[in-house]
Amino acid sequence: MATGTNLRTYFDGTWHEGDVPVMKAGDHGAWLGTTVFDGARFVDGMAPDLDRHLARVNASAEALMIKPTVDVDEMLEIVREGLALYPKDAAVYIRPMYWGIEGGYLGILPDQSATGFAVALEEIPMAAPDASMTLTTTRFRRPVLEDAVVNAKAGCLYPNNARMLAEARAKGYTNALVADALGNVAETASANVFMVKDGEVFTPIANGTFLSGITRARHIENLRADGVTVHEAVLSFDDFRAADEVFLSGNLNKVTPVTEFDGTMYQHGPVTRRVRELYWDWAASR
Repeated sequence: MATGTNLRTYFDGTWHEGDVPVMKAGDHGAWLGTTVFDGARFVDGMAPDLDRHLARVNASAEALMIKPTVDVDEMLEIVREGLALYPKDAAVYIRPMYWGIEGGYLGILPDQSATGFAVALEEIPMAAPDASMTLTTTRFRRPVLEDAVVNAKAGCLYPNNARMLAEARAKGYTNALVADALGNVAETASANVFMVKDGEVFTPIANGTFLSGITRARHIENLRADGVTVHEAVLSFDDFRAADEVFLSGNLNKVTPVTEFDGTMYQHGPVTRRVRELYWDWAASR
């Protein structure tokens, strides 16, 4: 089932209209969860950091021990061919995917001789600039590399995210601020997180328990180039309660202001607005 509309699928060497079946019941990915994906955006004719997202899906495949079969340059051509089918002003979500097909040793190790590949494009509007989220805590935590493939954007990680979101929604919030194994803030259930205090920006240090996002890195680079001090640090829930502003960073909507964390209220403040301006100014300059 698609999330957006006007879906097109690249599979078996060509583009198809609609949500095309790509995986068989016996595929390793269907049976044992060896699936990886990435997400990029096409907005107003721009596809910011598309090459980095495509490179990351190949790295994610390698982390799950499935062999990536399409190099970044070829994938860029495939995606651009698909995007040409959409209006220039369309907001399109770009999702390249790999999955294991054959089972190797004991059926559990994936056999690298066969890998499934597809790209899905679908129209998903960007959220309004003033769209916001509210956060609460959750009993579920980010795993470590010894427990899960946290060094990949892997489908098997997302049921844990779903548990976090379900718990947050049951409490009347729209997202969850999530701890790592040591109880420090890692990110949210769906995106990386930043906070602002006294004009300086803080974000949890990339400690291997969460995927340090491409958009996260772009915000850090843009802010520092703009003269803003950015700290990657160990942060607690109390640090967030004392913050002046909090915002999320993710590919789907790039910047999402947070208005509340468990009763602590925040303004949609000047730094959050500046992060958005810097991002789209940078994207338009490519």
